[in-house]
Amino acid sequence: MKKIGIDLGTTNCLVYVPKKGIYVNEPSVVAVSVLDGSVLAVGTEAKEMIGRTPDTIRAVRPLRDGVIADYKVTEAMLRYFIDKASGRFRFTRPEVMISVPAGITSTERRAVIDAAVQAGAKSAYLVKEPVLAAIGAGIPINEASGNMIVNIGGGTAEIAVISLGGIVSWASVRVAGNKLDQAIADYIKKKHNLAIGERTAEQIKIEIGSAVKQKDEDIIEIRGRDLIAGLPKTIEISSNEITEAISEQLKEIVRAVKMVLQETPPELAADIMDKGMVVSGGGALLRNIDQLLLNETGVPCVKAKDPLFCVAKGTGIVLDNLDVYKRSIMLKK
Repeated sequence: MKKIGIDLGTTNCLVYVPKKGIYVNEPSVVAVSVLDGSVLAVGTEAKEMIGRTPDTIRAVRPLRDGVIADYKVTEAMLRYFIDKASGRFRFTRPEVMISVPAGITSTERRAVIDAAVQAGAKSAYLVKEPVLAAIGAGIPINEASGNMIVNIGGGTAEIAVISLGGIVSWASVRVAGNKLDQAIADYIKKKHNLAIGERTAEQIKIEIGSAVKQKDEDIIEIRGRDLIAGLPKTIEISSNEITEAISEQLKEIVRAVKMVLQETPPELAADIMDKGMVVSGGGALLRNIDQLLLNETGVPCVKAKDPLFCVAKGTGIVLDNLDVYKRSIMLKK
């Protein structure tokens, strides 16, 4: 029986196939024809079209804040990923495990399961993202000690304290990679009168973004449209400006981390002080994010190995050991 694990993210989808590892890693974008609603491209090919499409094509992100915003398009995207992972000669429908945000409602849960089954899955299991991120980061979640995971994705940042395979306290904020990109674009618009697209904003964040101000600044050149003259223009921007641009968004994530720590039973809090919290997800790649969390909370902080792949790896580990995890972490339909 074929099994597939899907990390259904707001910005990227990763598909894990047992024995093959991470098989697909593509953006969660679908290009749709405006005329008849048909799907023209999915994933990388569709992302290339963002900000560059004629009026007859729309590049859509069907997931917003980690949950389905556009059901039909999500189904088409899932079908594409399931087909790609199953290979051309598919005789049986695969069992699919999908990561979902910790704060998902039962209606949103049904929508994910229905979309997966419509897209060709035999059955769909859902597991909460922080749990999968923790498993993928190599945290022994079934032990009787507290482990804290901060998973910063594209649409949501989820913070959870896990003990004995279950979530003890958690918080989810809809502030993550996409909101940081937006904040950078807004800042550059306000301060430099320059309009830039979301892809440029993301690139700036990756290249020079830092969560904490630095003594030695990095500077890069960026191109955009001058809002006064309306013509293309190139300016220089420094990493400390970017730190300033994203500071409000990062404060919200820090607030959520503090809230989870305040709700954690003292025994588990002692474990976390001992071991430190683990940061995973694409947000863990932001420079000095661990430093910021340590400065703000006083709790040691480590970045997970391969933070982008933690959730997908987690689905893989669970798929390989279904009997061990089935009781503790599966969400019922």
